[in-house]
Amino acid sequence: MNLHQRELAIGLRRALLASCLLSAAGSALAQQATAEAQDDAATLDTVTVTAQSRQQELKDVPIAIQVVNGETIDRVAANDIGDLADFVPGLVVSDGSPTQPRYAIRGISVGDFGIGTDPPVGVYIDGVYSARTGGAMLAFNDIERIEVLKGPQGTLFGRNSAAGAVSLITNKPGSAFEANARLRFGEDGREYLSGLVNIPFGDRHALRFSALSNHSDGWLTDAGSGAKLNPEDSWATRAAWRSELGDATTLNLSWDHESINQKARPAIGLVALDPYPSVAPYPADPATYLNPLDAPVYNDVIGNEESRNFNGVTLQVTHDFSWGTLLSTTALRDFDTVNREDEDGSNRPNLYFDTANIESNRSYYQEFKFNGVAGSFDWVAGVSWFKEEADQTSDTRLLTDSLGTGMSNLQMLGGPIDAIALIDQILQGQGIPFTMLGHTWTESMINQGDAQALAAFGDVIWHVNDRLNLTFGLRLTHDRKEFSWYNGPREAETFDYTLAALDQAGFFALLQSMGLPVAAEMFQEDFVFAFGELEGVKVGKKDSWTDISPRFVIDYALSDDTMVFASLAKGYKAGGYNSVQPLSYFDNEEVWNAEFGIKTVFPEQKLSLNASTYYYIYKDRQSIYLDTSTAGSAVPRYLIDTSDLQAWGVDLDMHWRPVQGLDLNLSGAFIDSTYKDAMINGTDVSGDPTGEPYLSLSLGGSYTFNLGDAGDLSLSLLHAYRGKGRCNAESQTQGSCQSSPNFNVNEAQNRTDVRVQWTSADGVWGLGVYGNNVFDKQYVTGVNNISASVLGTPFASISAPRQLGAELSVSF
Repeated sequence: MNLHQRELAIGLRRALLASCLLSAAGSALAQQATAEAQDDAATLDTVTVTAQSRQQELKDVPIAIQVVNGETIDRVAANDIGDLADFVPGLVVSDGSPTQPRYAIRGISVGDFGIGTDPPVGVYIDGVYSARTGGAMLAFNDIERIEVLKGPQGTLFGRNSAAGAVSLITNKPGSAFEANARLRFGEDGREYLSGLVNIPFGDRHALRFSALSNHSDGWLTDAGSGAKLNPEDSWATRAAWRSELGDATTLNLSWDHESINQKARPAIGLVALDPYPSVAPYPADPATYLNPLDAPVYNDVIGNEESRNFNGVTLQVTHDFSWGTLLSTTALRDFDTVNREDEDGSNRPNLYFDTANIESNRSYYQEFKFNGVAGSFDWVAGVSWFKEEADQTSDTRLLTDSLGTGMSNLQMLGGPIDAIALIDQILQGQGIPFTMLGHTWTESMINQGDAQALAAFGDVIWHVNDRLNLTFGLRLTHDRKEFSWYNGPREAETFDYTLAALDQAGFFALLQSMGLPVAAEMFQEDFVFAFGELEGVKVGKKDSWTDISPRFVIDYALSDDTMVFASLAKGYKAGGYNSVQPLSYFDNEEVWNAEFGIKTVFPEQKLSLNASTYYYIYKDRQSIYLDTSTAGSAVPRYLIDTSDLQAWGVDLDMHWRPVQGLDLNLSGAFIDSTYKDAMINGTDVSGDPTGEPYLSLSLGGSYTFNLGDAGDLSLSLLHAYRGKGRCNAESQTQGSCQSSPNFNVNEAQNRTDVRVQWTSADGVWGLGVYGNNVFDKQYVTGVNNISASVLGTPFASISAPRQLGAELSVSF
C-alpha cells in the first residue's frame, strides 16, 4: 500500500467511525425526545429541494445540505448571502466588498478575484451559474429558499463546484394575486424598502415584479474628515413572467437588475504615526500595532468607489413528453464593477496607496436537461454550454510623495534616501516654481479573458428494491481559456511635465555634479508592476482542460423514516492564470470526497436529524498569497500557489418541534483540515493546519404565541459560533493569524440575533423589531500587508457592531 492509499484508508476509517457515532447519537437523542414530546405538537414541515435536479424531500437526498428558507432570511433581516453565512456552519462568505466576495465550504476557498481563475464554490441562481465573484452576491430579491450543498458537486452542478454549491431559488409567478411591501429602519441611517406584486392573467399566465432599495450611512467614521465609512447604497428589481403554453409546456422568463454605488471598504491603520510629514516606522513592528477595534480611522482614497451595474436574463422552457421532461435553460449575465479602495489606512500623502479592480463581464449559458423514470430507474441527462467574456484592469495608484517614501524604504538609491522629497526641498529652497510632490502615479495591468466550457452529464438512481438505491453519475467537461496581459507604462502626466522641464533646464545635471545620483530617467519605470521587458507588451496564453467527474452513492432505508448513505464523488475546477503575473499558468484542481451519513425523522417526537462525516483529498488547490520573499528590496506581489490539502469532518443539522409553535434548530460543522504538500512564500507548511477552526455551530429557536383575534406574536433567537482559527507557519505574513499584543485575528467569534414579530390575525399587517449581533461582539477579521513591506502601513478590517432596527410590512 503506497502513502496516498494509506492516507485515504486512514481518512475513511475516521469517517466511518464518526458515522457510527452519529447514528448512535441520533437514536439516543430521539429516545430522549420521546419522553419529552407533547401529544399536541404539530408535524414537521416537509422540506423540498432540487439538489439532484429532481424535486425530492430533503430527507431522501443523500447529500449534506442545509436549507435556508425565506422565513429565516426575514428573521435575520438579511440583505444578501453574506448576512446569513454565520448561521450555516461550514460556509464562510467574506463580504466586506460585495463586488468581490469570497466563498468557502468545508475549508476550501480561493482568495483571488482575478478573471484568470475561478472560485471553487459554485453560486447558482435558479440553476444558472453566476460567473465571477463580481456577480455572485446579489441582493436577496424574492428568494424562496437557499440550498447549501457541501462537498463536491461536479456531476450535477458542474465545473467550479469542487468545494460545494450555493443554490438560490426564487419565487415563481403564481396563479393567485399577491402583493406586499416592507419598510425597515435601523441604526446608522438604515433605510430599506421592498415590495412585490404577483398578477395572474387568466389561468395560464402570470407576472411577478419585485423591487428593493437599501441604504445605510455606515458604522465607521473617518477621524480626519468626519465622513461616514462602510455605507450601503443599492437598489434592485426583478420581473418574472410565466406562461403555460398548452398542457405540456411551461415558459418562465425573468430579468434581474441590480445597481450598487457606494464607498469601498475602509482600511483601519495599525501603526501610530507621528505628526505629518513623518512617515510610518519601517519596517512595521507587530508588537506595536494598534487595536483596530479602538483605533481612529483615516482614509483618503481619491475617487473612493464601489459600484456594480448588473443585468441578467433567464429563459426556462419545460416540456413534458410521454417518456420524461425536457428543461431548456438559456441565460445571459452582464455586469460592470469598479472597486477603488484605500490600501494604507492613513490620510498622509507620503503614505498614499490605493488599488482599483475594474471589470466588465458578460456570460452566456445554455443547458438542455432531460429527466424521467423508466421502470426502477430515475434518471437525469443533459448537455450544457458556457461562455464568458471578461475585461479587467487592476490599477495601483500612489502620489509622488508616497513613491518617494517607498523608494527610500526599499533603499533604491543605496540607502534610506527619499529622493523625491529631497529634490522638492531643494526646489522650494531655491525658489524654483516646480514641485515634485502631489502628482498622481498610476500603474495598470490590463487583462482580457475568454473562457468556454462544454459538458455532458448523466445521473441515474437505480431503485434496487423498496429500501436500497444505487446512484451513478458522470460529467464530462471540456474547458478552454484564452488570456492576455498588458502592463502599460505608468501614467503620471503632471509629474512627467515637471521632470521634463527640470531636465531641460539642466537641473538634474547640476544635482549629479554635486554628487546626488538622481536623474529624470530613474522615475520612468514602473514601481509596483515592475516586469522589465514585458512593460508595454501584450502577451497571452491559451490552454484547455478535460475532466471526467463521477459520483457513486448507495443509500439504504433502515425504516420508513431513516436512511443511511455512503458516497464517493469527484469535484473539478479548471486551471487558469494569475491576472497580475504575466504568463503565469496553473493546472486544474480536483478533489475526491468520501462521505457517510444518516437522515432520519422521528414523527412522534417531531424531530429530524441529518448528519454526515467525510474525508477529502484536494489536489493542486489554487490560492493567492502575498509574496514577501523580496521584502526590503522590491514591492511584494500577489502570486498563485498550488498545494494539496486533506480534511475530515462532520456536519450536523437538526430540527425539533417539541410543542405547537416552538421550533428549535441546531447545526454544526467539525473539520480537521491540513496541508498535505505545500510551500507558501518559501515556507514549508506541509502537515500544518490550513487555518480552519475545528468547530462552528449555529443554534436557534422561535416560539409563536397565538393571540386570537389580536394576531400572533413570534419571538426568535439565533446564535452562531465559529471557533478559534488554527494558525500555520505562514499565517502571520498573510494576515489570517496576526500575532499582536493588542488583538488577535483568529479568535473565536460569537453572534446573536433576536427578533420580535407581531402579525395581524388576517395576515395583512406585520410589525417587528430586531437586533443583529445584540451583544455587540466585534472582531478583527483580517490584516492586510499589501503596503506593509513598502510603506510600513499594514491595516485591518473588523466585523460590524450591533445593529438594531424596526420593520413594518403589509401583505395582500
